[in-house]
Amino acid sequence: MTALSPSRHALSSLLLPHPAQTAGLDAKAISRAKLGDIGAFTEIVQAYYARCLRFARAMLVEPDDAEDMVQEAFVRLYRALPRYEERQRFESWLFQILGNCCRTANTVAHRNAARLVTDDELLERIPAETRTDDDALSAWGDSVRDALAEVPEHNREIFLLHYVEGFSYDEIERMTGVRQSALKMRVKRASDFLRARLSREAR
Repeated sequence: MTALSPSRHALSSLLLPHPAQTAGLDAKAISRAKLGDIGAFTEIVQAYYARCLRFARAMLVEPDDAEDMVQEAFVRLYRALPRYEERQRFESWLFQILGNCCRTANTVAHRNAARLVTDDELLERIPAETRTDDDALSAWGDSVRDALAEVPEHNREIFLLHYVEGFSYDEIERMTGVRQSALKMRVKRASDFLRARLSREAR
């Protein structure tokens, strides 16, 4: 094991959930959604919303903006679906869009200055019980969430994508354009920081 590749065992003390698994999604739903089937798009939202919400809450400077960012990401996703090419794994494409939304939101000095792209018809397709679901963060303790918030954004995003969402370094390289050697260093720095931060709290 090299210094640039912290093991999952070494991170087990962080009490992070295992890489997320997405609720069953009909493989044909994406193809139907590309053709404008709003029902199929709703299936996609229901399958991925909780994961996206967890990721956004961990990424954003203002976690209360998470639902707005996830909704914006799904609106962008719907509009871009006709251009989706299946050689890229769908969920990595979705999280690429969501990551862009979160990074943009984090550059805004005041949360009220952000102007979100909205589409009432699409947002109505997100069931209310899904929009307000907090189960996606239930496995995370307050100390872990607080520590993650202190990790620099460029390291935090890669850590979340790899160790929490389960994306490979190959996928993350395609999603972000950052070389794998740099990605591994960012994950190492994030995990080293989290271990040190949580160890101090445990004393």
